[in-house]
Amino acid sequence: MSARPTGTGRERWEAVIGLEIHVQLNTRTKMFCGCEVTFGEPPNTRVCPVCLGHPGVLPVTNEKAVEYATRIALALDCRIADRTIFHRKNYFYPDLPKAYQISQYDLPLGIGGHLHVELEDGSNLRVGITRVHMEEDAGKLIHAGGASGRIDGADYSLADFNRGGTPLVEVVSEPDISTPDQARAYLVQLRNLVEQLGVSDVNMEEGSLRCDANVSVRKPGDPLGTKTELKNMNSFRFLHRGLEAEIERQIEALESGESIVQETVHFDPATGTVSTLRSKEEAHDYRYFPEPDLTPIELDAAYVERVRAGLPELPAARKERLAGQYGLPPKDAGLLAANKPLGDYFEALAGATGDARTSANWVLGDFSAYLNTAGLEVAECPVTVAALTELLGLIADGTLSGKMAKEVFETMTSTGESARSIVAERGLGQISDAGELDAIVARIVAANPGPAEEFRQGRDRVLGFFVGQVMKETKGQANPQMVNDLLRKHLGSQVSQG
Repeated sequence: MSARPTGTGRERWEAVIGLEIHVQLNTRTKMFCGCEVTFGEPPNTRVCPVCLGHPGVLPVTNEKAVEYATRIALALDCRIADRTIFHRKNYFYPDLPKAYQISQYDLPLGIGGHLHVELEDGSNLRVGITRVHMEEDAGKLIHAGGASGRIDGADYSLADFNRGGTPLVEVVSEPDISTPDQARAYLVQLRNLVEQLGVSDVNMEEGSLRCDANVSVRKPGDPLGTKTELKNMNSFRFLHRGLEAEIERQIEALESGESIVQETVHFDPATGTVSTLRSKEEAHDYRYFPEPDLTPIELDAAYVERVRAGLPELPAARKERLAGQYGLPPKDAGLLAANKPLGDYFEALAGATGDARTSANWVLGDFSAYLNTAGLEVAECPVTVAALTELLGLIADGTLSGKMAKEVFETMTSTGESARSIVAERGLGQISDAGELDAIVARIVAANPGPAEEFRQGRDRVLGFFVGQVMKETKGQANPQMVNDLLRKHLGSQVSQG
């Protein structure tokens, strides 16, 4: 499948994109030592001789990390290797004090899977998974002074090795992605999948999920072009913008007769430009060789099946169940299935109210809009399932109209008060007393003979005028359905008398 890069206007070119996603696992300890895995601790306080690579120390593989990596590989429908080993990847950068990274090379844990990605236009894209392998994370460099955070303009760099040795899983896709939109959709849905597996908090701001992109462009039907690697995209937006900028840069270069150099590049969100970091390394540059201090890992069929049996309900299966169990449209079911906390909230709400359709409308509407605006996760929302159940109950029994309920919900989010207390304190209850409304409607119809005559002559839109008058007199608290029914009764009785 091919598509033109967004924003270039040059239809003679297409992009070819493969993504490498790095997932930090939320194990209690690091990949090969007993240091705690935590975020935000003082620099260089979660280190030991093993993760710092001191002479004479022996690493030991974290069993929980192997289980978590197997979960990811199985969820992506990969074949699990019977035997996998670790290699030393020689990597001479200041964030690796050992001067090598323990990773997997030619015998990764998982091979040959796929992820079906739902795109915004309703179509599906099958993205192949080349490999899922385990490795340890590097430390973190903080570039200070000079050009604000850029290594090529900093006055000096500070090294924090707390992150070094944290268990990582790298998910490498096939180059099946053609556009920045597709890349973003793939990353969003892979993130949701990993989150639902319970193996990582996938917090991109904290670096728990990071993305590198291999990008090339070509004319349709031509062989693959020379690729560059776009490093460390830490948000969906930056991935999209970075890909757009790099695709545009490569097309401009080729249109000008230049050649693309295989290199690692950096996208600067502040300027929207791409710049060279370093020449792109090949496998021989890293001089891989088997890690001599770690034994091979052999995963028998019984172990793999135990891990498979422990997998939670995955998004595709949950979407199908939500659509069938609750009668939801496929799009709504997909949105709820993709976000586990949101889906859990919906199911709890639907169970409490007995009204799945209304529950879904509120969860995907006002509730999600509030979370997005406030920048909150589901668990952080002050409106609990019980609180929203009470609000929807007030709509169902006629106490509140839909419009009034939205106003009450807004107050609930800002004050934490219950729906009933807000209605009582502010006198927001809907007027549903038939006798009271009948008298108001009769009086307004009698006071407006002209519009009443127009209605009798078949101008149905005049009904809106009468509804507005009733709402004005009741300060918007009249039950809309009852108002419409009573108006038609009174206006109709005038017709029969005329």
